[in-house]
Amino acid sequence: MSTQPRIVLAQIPVRLGDLQANLDSIRHSIETSASTAGLLVFPALALTGHVLQDRWAYPHVIREVEALLPQLCELSQQQSFLLGMPSVVDDKLHSSACLFHQGQLHWSYSRQLLSDDPALNERQHFFTGNTSPLLEFLGARLAVCIGDEVHDAGLQNSLRELEPDWVLNLGDDQFLHDGLPHRLEQLAISARNLGCPLARVNPVGGQDELVFDGHSCLFDRTGQLRQLAKGFTRQLLMLDAAADNAPATLPCSEALTWQALVLALRDYVAGCGFNGALLGLSGGIDSALVLALAVDALGAEQVTAVMMPYHYTAQISLDDAAEQARQLGVSYHVTPVAPLVEPFTEQLKPLLQHWPAPAQDTTEQNLQARSRGMLLMALSNRSGALLLTTSNKSEMAVGYCTLYGDMCGGYALLKDIPKTLAYRLAEYRNTLGPAIPRRVITRPPTAELAPGQEDSDSLPPYPLLDEIVRLYVEENHSVQQLLDAGLDADWVRRVTRMIDRNEFKRRQAAPGPRMSKRGFGLERRMPMSGRL
Repeated sequence: MSTQPRIVLAQIPVRLGDLQANLDSIRHSIETSASTAGLLVFPALALTGHVLQDRWAYPHVIREVEALLPQLCELSQQQSFLLGMPSVVDDKLHSSACLFHQGQLHWSYSRQLLSDDPALNERQHFFTGNTSPLLEFLGARLAVCIGDEVHDAGLQNSLRELEPDWVLNLGDDQFLHDGLPHRLEQLAISARNLGCPLARVNPVGGQDELVFDGHSCLFDRTGQLRQLAKGFTRQLLMLDAAADNAPATLPCSEALTWQALVLALRDYVAGCGFNGALLGLSGGIDSALVLALAVDALGAEQVTAVMMPYHYTAQISLDDAAEQARQLGVSYHVTPVAPLVEPFTEQLKPLLQHWPAPAQDTTEQNLQARSRGMLLMALSNRSGALLLTTSNKSEMAVGYCTLYGDMCGGYALLKDIPKTLAYRLAEYRNTLGPAIPRRVITRPPTAELAPGQEDSDSLPPYPLLDEIVRLYVEENHSVQQLLDAGLDADWVRRVTRMIDRNEFKRRQAAPGPRMSKRGFGLERRMPMSGRL
């Protein structure tokens, strides 16, 4: 290595499409690090955020970015920095790394290999670049790459031939449950293949359905993790190839997922301009989990919970909901829905007689759910608070939810959280302090829409259901592959049929944060009427 450059990774919060907020965050990092860094390195697309989707095609977006160039150049008088941002070369849009130095845009590199992630959809909006990734700066040979192109064998060979002293990777890592260990393992392999220190800087923040978790890091030439920034928070990380201060163990996956969900909700509420959040609190595990997440994200004073009992609501549900609301200190209200459901039922009687009742008639159950949804939407309209839905991934997969009922709302925090994981998250949250009454976790799950109803009346045991959903939805396994894996044949056929038939419901569902490699969001596009 020719020299030890003074490089600082700027792990910053990135607000989706908020150029001024992101510029302020960049300025804050420059002012904080100006006396210590020779080069400050920001994440990919740190100026704009990632999931602008079709906004990338709006010419004014790029004009607004270009209008900030004078301010960026002026900031580089205080501190040289490498910034991930969009740029236009020969009328083509690129995801670029731009070096601002001594008042000028000194150098730039455009991403050569675009992401395959359908949630980012980069191939629709960006073009690939062909500029050299080598930057000679601070007396060192620095190679620059963007995102996961650092893992490409061909690009690694090209970089290795340049004999860089360091590889600087402007990252765009999204959080996935259980994903951080795999990410770090991939980076370790890439560092060994490159044969030089590899530094990756990642953004922090919720951007609609995606969560960027930070955990910027440095690996030495042997693939040893030397430094690791904290997750989910702003941090400046001074690189030191000789450092040995990486944590021996990572936080458990439930702790990381909890932080990711909290960050997702906090940034979504702020980005959309809502006045806090509200939800229907049923005394069950899912709404209890959402309430605890909302309080951790926004503070108890910004959260309202409403219990809406009907004839089938158990007393323990009323007691547990009230106890949780008391423990967490939220605004809490009880309003029965019978005065809504019963007039609806009477009004419908002369109409319903024209159709014979099916063997499993859910009309009354759905009226309960839709009455609750109507009440909550009215409260959301009046208060300006975001209505949170409480259905989890297991229920969303098989359609165990009511359109215009419990699916009402603007954000589905548990949309990519299977039921089995929901229980583990509840147990984890209670290790931090009282949040979810014990009986909520231990009692059999029930929608309480009919006498003595339990989820097991309609669904397989949740461990089996979640395994079928994981293999069928996330791993793209066929029905035959599920049968070959030894899963219960009857439930495999019934559950996969329910998943396919309920795509129309999921298409109308609220967005929610992606926590797996394939949830029910931008990353999964399926026909609603197809039978392939």
